[in-house]
Amino acid sequence: MRGRTLNDSFIILDEAQNTTPEQMKMFLTRLGFNSKMIVTGDLTQRDLPGSRSGLADAERVLGDIDDVSFCRLSGKDVVRHSLVAAIVAAYDRADA
Repeated sequence: MRGRTLNDSFIILDEAQNTTPEQMKMFLTRLGFNSKMIVTGDLTQRDLPGSRSGLADAERVLGDIDDVSFCRLSGKDVVRHSLVAAIVAAYDRADA
């Protein structure tokens, strides 16, 4: 992706919790004119042992920029089987 500018695009990065901060910065700086970027991820499901998550780092670094928004979802937002919502809630209680 280095050297690319994504103009006139709708760009989605899924599973962003598994990016490094360097990968996240490289991805976010590809945003071009007339484009929208959506980044999704679940910080509770990181697969990066011992390293920082690019998603968590982006929220820390970019949280004060007006045109950047963060939306946190909960078990109530699960649209899978109802048992999945119960599992998410159980893990949330265990982590509290």
